[in-house]
Amino acid sequence: MTNRFEELPIELDRSGLTPLSVQVAAGLRSAAASGTLRLGDRLPSSRSLADQLSVSRTVVAAAYDQLHAEGWIDGRTGSGTYLLAAPEITEPRPTAPKPVDTTAELLDLGPGAPCAEMIDRAAWRRAWRAAADRPPRTRKDRAGEPEFRDAVAEHLLRHRGLSAGGATVVLATSGSSAAVTEFACAVLRPGDRVAMEDPGYRRAARGFREAGMRVAPVPVDAEGLRVDRVPEDVKVVYCTPAHQYPLGGRMPAARRVRLIEFARRHGILVIEDDYDGELRYDTAPLPLLAALAPDVVVHLGTTSKILSPSLGAGWLVAAPGVAQTILDYRRRTGTGPTPAGQLVLAELARHGDLARHLRKLRRELPPRRALLVEELRRRGLEVRGDDAGSHVVVPLDSAADEARVIAAARRRGVYLVGLADHYIGDPHSFGIALGYSALPESALGTAARIAGYCLARS
Repeated sequence: MTNRFEELPIELDRSGLTPLSVQVAAGLRSAAASGTLRLGDRLPSSRSLADQLSVSRTVVAAAYDQLHAEGWIDGRTGSGTYLLAAPEITEPRPTAPKPVDTTAELLDLGPGAPCAEMIDRAAWRRAWRAAADRPPRTRKDRAGEPEFRDAVAEHLLRHRGLSAGGATVVLATSGSSAAVTEFACAVLRPGDRVAMEDPGYRRAARGFREAGMRVAPVPVDAEGLRVDRVPEDVKVVYCTPAHQYPLGGRMPAARRVRLIEFARRHGILVIEDDYDGELRYDTAPLPLLAALAPDVVVHLGTTSKILSPSLGAGWLVAAPGVAQTILDYRRRTGTGPTPAGQLVLAELARHGDLARHLRKLRRELPPRRALLVEELRRRGLEVRGDDAGSHVVVPLDSAADEARVIAAARRRGVYLVGLADHYIGDPHSFGIALGYSALPESALGTAARIAGYCLARS
């Protein structure tokens, strides 16, 4: 954080009727509105500012108190006072405003984004060049590029303990969401019922529904999907056992066994979405459902959380019968995943860059999580979620609290996501899911302070 007060053009009218403290506050607001002070900047101490303006320290303290009450600044014990928000400058409206993505202009604390900053750019460029050097294909392999499938099999064995092959088949996909829709169209029939975690991954629920399935919301607790609440007439159970999305719990071994027994007893399939299973920092991950029961589990993985969604590549591991049904569907419809992203991942794996990147993520993400959690708990906030993945959850009492916090953070330049956005049925618990991987560490500190301030005032 910087202190650039020397550049602030604050002028005081000592002969006027406006109190000096009000003039100081107005000067700081003006500096923030003009951009001379930026979000996250540390303001000078009250003593330092008083000396520079030749006023009493009481005058500056009163100005700071007013700005704090208005929500523009916040003090941190032992660290200083920071700018949380900037007033808007009133300007004439353009006659034809251009549409903009306002979210892109905010500090992103939403969940589900990768830490693209940590990608080795030299390795990234080398992989794309190598992929582009391949001669154009006249036909693509519906199962996926062989090099990609081999790389995924090696990746799953080394990083997830899953031996893919023999009893299972690896297929390339265009990512988890696309894989869900494709699975539903190929394996299920319109009208079939699918059980899904609630709250959970709404994009997957949308994929099932667009394919004609009926979605049955199933509650979750601190240990993930409530197996005892799964309806007996479903054809598929979709879950995120390694790191429940979005609440962050881990399904323990006993519940995993109960889910597998349920699937076998009722002759159904379980879709295991392992969207960020590689990102575990406290303990070794539990065995994948697919490793315990390859006969009834369809395993999904993706590059979008460990690398970048720009690759558009993922994988599906399933029993030969299920895999063949999906391949038959691809041949009938002329569909299949695009090779480009697959070839890039294969090149990253071939040179050892993928493994190095994962080691770097496991080393660099825990301090970011600690920074965010420390800031939240410093304000007396409860933080939930395993030491894994790239987001945590702060519970709130109501949907109104969620809306207030999200709106307050947006006004101060931070993008937040509420739990209500992740419910498939009617929301019944509330809170904010905060990601810590999308921002550089310097910006994360600023965003964390703003989010903590808004949450503490809810």
